[in-house]
Amino acid sequence: MTVGEVFLESISSGVITEHEISWVTSHQGAFARHEEALALRLGRLVDEGQINLGCRLPSRLVQHKLVLNEWIEPLGRRRGTAAVCA
Repeated sequence: MTVGEVFLESISSGVITEHEISWVTSHQGAFARHEEALALRLGRLVDEGQINLGCRLPSRLVQHKLVLNEWIEPLGRRRGTAAVCA
C-alpha cells in the first residue's frame, strides 16, 4: 500500500477506511515530501467532510441493489406504484 493508492481510492470513492487511516498514521515517519503533502491533503479532505470514514461496499453488492430496486421490485411487491428513486 502507498499513500498515493490510499489517496486515489479515497478520492474516487469518497470513503477512507479505518485500516487505511491507521496505515497512513503508522507510516508517516517514512514518507517522502510529496507523500507528506498527499497525507496532509487527505487529512484536510476528511476534515472538510469531502471524504468520510467508513467502509466501501463491494461493487457486486452495489450492482445487486441496483438490479433489485430497478428491475425485480417493480415486478413484485411494488407493482402498480410509482418507482421510488433512492
